[in-house]
Amino acid sequence: MNPFALMVFIFSLAIGTTVTLSSYHWLLAWIGLEINTLALIPMMTKTPHPRAIEAATKYFLTQAAASALILFSCLINALQTGEWNINAPTDLLINPLSIALMMKLGLAPLHFWLPEVLQGISLQTGLILSTWQKIPPMVLLIQTSHLANLNLTITLGLASILIGGWGGIGQTQLRKIMAFSSIGHLGWIIIILKFNPQLSIFSFILYIVMTTAMFISLISLSATKMSQISTSWTKNPALATTSMLVLLSLAGLPPLTGFPPKLLITLELIKQNMAIVATLIMLASLLALFFYLRLTYIITLTLSPNTNNSTAAWRTPTKPHLMSAIMNTMALTLLPMTPTILLM
Repeated sequence: MNPFALMVFIFSLAIGTTVTLSSYHWLLAWIGLEINTLALIPMMTKTPHPRAIEAATKYFLTQAAASALILFSCLINALQTGEWNINAPTDLLINPLSIALMMKLGLAPLHFWLPEVLQGISLQTGLILSTWQKIPPMVLLIQTSHLANLNLTITLGLASILIGGWGGIGQTQLRKIMAFSSIGHLGWIIIILKFNPQLSIFSFILYIVMTTAMFISLISLSATKMSQISTSWTKNPALATTSMLVLLSLAGLPPLTGFPPKLLITLELIKQNMAIVATLIMLASLLALFFYLRLTYIITLTLSPNTNNSTAAWRTPTKPHLMSAIMNTMALTLLPMTPTILLM
């Protein structure tokens, strides 16, 4: 892709996100979401491949349906109340609005587009889709969390955690595994949204840090399949080790960065007399733990057969960027910083 065109699309992504984040008006927020969607589609199709075109089409249709539902809900609310303010105390059509925003995020059972779209695009674009594109809908959900339907958030959160773990078990493609990982993490964030929006923000920030670190590691290793990460130790032992630890952090194992969100969310649910829900999400997250541990096993304890064909890939030099070191460090060592981050 032309560097100038790429710069324009990235600039448009930044503008769309900024418009949504800074708007108090539903129409402006909707415009920001549309700018974001339309800026990402050309980036998905920068490699003219049928799978990329298919992914972009699926993404466009899903986002267009969700945007239409958002606009419909906002128009009906404005018609009934005369209010376009996002923080206006009206819950006339909050359920369709929440469902549309969750569809944009890829929460179950509206998740079917996410694994297919992520599989059809490059790792770099997948990084943007899994992190940057989730910021505007999540911010709008947090802004309307005081109106959200408790049964809706708990049902979709539970379904997302369950499907995020169950769907990832049978996958060998790393992009699909990261898609189901994203669905599972967003389930944890949504389930606590009504009770404690600040904790949702905290969990979402750490989700972005860990997912970015994992994607940058995969980009550095040029790995899109399980069989390719099995040779990562010979390419770059240090990066293979940190990638393994980032996977354990995504799984939520102590003393890594992914542990505090799950611990705090579980404690908050118990505090809200939701011990059964807390038990269910902890049991459901064991499914995700299985495929994270399988990936760590493949990275550190297996090597491909030493044939002439396989050794060629091993000799390919990998030069991780500074960003890889920064994000990996943050994805592993932010546990002691948890109280400070929460106070901020």
